[in-house]
Amino acid sequence: MSKFWSPFVKDLVPYVPGEQPKLSKLVKLNTNENPYGPSPRAIAAMQAELNDDLRLYPDPNGDRLKQAVAEYYGVQPAQVFVGNGSDEVLAHAFHGLFQHGAPLLFPDISYSFYPVYCGLYGIDHEQVALDEQFQIRVEDYARPNGGIIFPNPNAPTGCLLPLDAIERLLQGSPDSVVLVDEAYIDFGGETAISLVDKYPNLLVTQTLSKSRSLAGLRVGIAVGHPDLIEALERIKNSFNSYPLDRMAIAGAAAAFADRDYFEQTCQQVIASREAVVAGLQGLGFEVLPSAANFVFARHPGKDAATLAAGLREQGVIVRHFKQPRIAQFLRITIGAPEQNQALLEALQGL
Repeated sequence: MSKFWSPFVKDLVPYVPGEQPKLSKLVKLNTNENPYGPSPRAIAAMQAELNDDLRLYPDPNGDRLKQAVAEYYGVQPAQVFVGNGSDEVLAHAFHGLFQHGAPLLFPDISYSFYPVYCGLYGIDHEQVALDEQFQIRVEDYARPNGGIIFPNPNAPTGCLLPLDAIERLLQGSPDSVVLVDEAYIDFGGETAISLVDKYPNLLVTQTLSKSRSLAGLRVGIAVGHPDLIEALERIKNSFNSYPLDRMAIAGAAAAFADRDYFEQTCQQVIASREAVVAGLQGLGFEVLPSAANFVFARHPGKDAATLAAGLREQGVIVRHFKQPRIAQFLRITIGAPEQNQALLEALQGL
């Protein structure tokens, strides 16, 4: 059937998501899902939308959610964009903000969707090497570019770039967009949204899939200068003018309103992460400093692929990447305490 494809399709190398096994009774620590359910208020808000109004289109602008985000972060609704998962929001940003001829810069070890989007939209890009400690060196980005993007904390390393370093990066590229992808920021970092009024070239994206336990709902946001948001809106309205359904808008808005539940579950994940780090170090693993809901670890005397296979035989699934610099690391999602204990017990026998 490939004779019917547009010519560029054959050259695309699609993103490969983490495995979603169909088997039950697995300890699934490979896709960074939250072990705790969504806010009960979010569930109630979604249930309230299950009525005859589903015959009607949702609000194309998602104003109820934009207002909730604006109130949460102390910005204006015109500074907020909402989309069908943060990957869609990122796609619009690549399409609408990064096609400038000069190369887009991002770390060599980073979210593997970035090069996929570059292939989809024909964007020239350069991968900038992390240092030996797998940290971003801000000075390496102070050169001509068509934009900069990086996750913070980085994925899959979990390492955090502090706000003062982000400011230096913004100051070094005032004429191009700097996109900070904050999928995991709530597990140990401070959001760069506090900087958007100071830097008109800053765009911050977030997802409700991780810290707000709504991966099954597919909601993402962006916050930045209204000019950047308008570009995303133009792309969205030329692509899919009704991206969020009624339940997604209601559930996501309620999740932002329920601060107590959000903070409580984040703290539980953080406490579990510290326990997992201690347990892994006790087994001889080296663990990178993580501000995410996962850890990136390697054992100096044991092969990572062999460990991943051995864990799988015991019903524990973790993520192993085959890139040369990180081929000896395992990315391990922080689960519920009993899942984390099962992981550590399984590793003891390997």
